[in-house]
Amino acid sequence: MGDEGELFVSTAGHSTPPPMAEVSVGALAADVRLAAELTPLAGAAGLGRPVRHPRVQKSGLALAGHFYGVVPTRVQVLGETELSYLETLAGDARGAAARGFFSLGLSCVVITRRDDAPKAIVQAAEATGTPLYMSAARSSRTINLLHGVLDEKLAPTTSLHGVLVDVFGIGLLLVGKSGIGKSECAVELVLRGHRLVADDVVKCEWRPPGMVFGAPADMLRHHVEVRGLGVLNIKDLFGVTAVRDRKRIDIVVQLDEWDEKREYDRLGVDDQHFSILGTQVRLVTVPVRPGRDMGAMLEMAARNELLRRAGKHSARELLARLEENAGLIPEVAIDDLPESVITAPVAMRPLSSMPPPPNSSLARPDPEWVDERDSDRSVQETSAPKRAPYDPASNESSAWIPAVRPRGRE
Repeated sequence: MGDEGELFVSTAGHSTPPPMAEVSVGALAADVRLAAELTPLAGAAGLGRPVRHPRVQKSGLALAGHFYGVVPTRVQVLGETELSYLETLAGDARGAAARGFFSLGLSCVVITRRDDAPKAIVQAAEATGTPLYMSAARSSRTINLLHGVLDEKLAPTTSLHGVLVDVFGIGLLLVGKSGIGKSECAVELVLRGHRLVADDVVKCEWRPPGMVFGAPADMLRHHVEVRGLGVLNIKDLFGVTAVRDRKRIDIVVQLDEWDEKREYDRLGVDDQHFSILGTQVRLVTVPVRPGRDMGAMLEMAARNELLRRAGKHSARELLARLEENAGLIPEVAIDDLPESVITAPVAMRPLSSMPPPPNSSLARPDPEWVDERDSDRSVQETSAPKRAPYDPASNESSAWIPAVRPRGRE
């Protein structure tokens, strides 16, 4: 799919974190969510240093001279524990510990819950040009604020050509060649009560632990292009409830022109995935042909995703039932039978002792089976001329069924 995404078949989706971007310390500290929390103390010359990791680091052992594992491009936080250790040191040792820590080329350092910053820390920060900030909040709150801002500032981004719609809370990203009908599908879904996120250009952002969110381009927000009608403002036409500014991408729907020679997935057992920023999003391919209700098809895709999240996989459950029913009547092989059954002799009854079938000319009723009302007929039969002896080979049937039911045995 070029730079927009990669299509491949897989049985399970796995996410690979994409490479992070970077943000300068000055831009990070200027964020409105941090400006009121952080107070600059020293190191203004290093405001252009980059921050490349979305997670902060507390390297208390670095003040003790153990620098292993310190990542300079992460925001360093010194809390009560680290600062209390520094105060236990003598004057010269305290200055040496601070200089050794700040000599690592750190992006910035934030100290928490201190009315006055230690002089050794401030002097080392100014000497090395390392931005130093103080936060009046506890370490936990400061770290949470930094994580929230860094996740947004350092989120890897890309742009895709498609349409993003929120259907029953499921983010459907419609992709396909130009003119296939993506925008028309979005308008149909809006008419059914769903919400438009982005049309034509979808800005994608990766967020941990492996999610991709889509948003519209600033110039195209709330707008959709429909061939023959032009550019429409969905918010003005249907109200604020018909649009939203951001949505997680849960399914990628590939719209293809109907091809009779192509075999489409008819079971839905094996999953396909579409790679966006190293994250695999489930892919479904829906063929487009005249007369097909694409709005209903896309709603079914969203409903099926909700069932899958609830633990119900319709296709796999049906396949499991078919396999279970196919094994209800197992075939018994000769080798599976007991040896006594295989080797036991079969008692053969002489053919001359076998009674003739009822439709045979030699059939004679047993006295026990004779009804009194049939006595006259029996006399006539006994007076009839005798026939030839019974020949088993002349019978058409090998089964013998009594011609007269015995009295009292109903």
